[in-house]
Amino acid sequence: MAAALLLIDLQEAIRDPAWARHGPRNNPGAESNQAVLLALWRARGDPVIHIRHDSKVAGSAYRAGTPGHAFLDHARPLPGETIVAKTVNCAFIGTDLEAHLRSRGIEVLVVAGVITNNSVEATVRVAGNLGFDVRLVGDACFTFAVRDGDGRVHAAENVHALSLANMAGEYAEIVGTAAVLHDC
Repeated sequence: MAAALLLIDLQEAIRDPAWARHGPRNNPGAESNQAVLLALWRARGDPVIHIRHDSKVAGSAYRAGTPGHAFLDHARPLPGETIVAKTVNCAFIGTDLEAHLRSRGIEVLVVAGVITNNSVEATVRVAGNLGFDVRLVGDACFTFAVRDGDGRVHAAENVHALSLANMAGEYAEIVGTAAVLHDC
């Protein structure tokens, strides 16, 4: 059975400098790993699903009609590839993603995208709860530093690692790009 590659929020909005207001992002190789995964899925003819965030928030870089709404060059959908538009952080809420996957008999999801502790984690948790077999490609995701309610800034590397730890086991198997390539 083919696994679907689920690419989350790979849009120009992620380059908005506001994301890095508390410090730099982690994993500068994420885009390269995303491109490698996408090339493999396309070469095999396996299903690729692009999740696009269509923010309803005024001023959001992800809002339709803004430059940030466009897909990143390395992740631009090809004709025939599925695009699922979401308006909240989880790709299953208010969309037909679950029905789309079930109607095609897709039970395995390989997930990459942004932001690890936001849309990626929200989507992976729901996918796991819905019974999908999820493989989250940790080195094909990234996040940014976060300031908590007490004013402490947590480095992006730590935020990313904790988010992966939150999802590991119960919701997903955490894998690397090299492991995905080896297993395919």
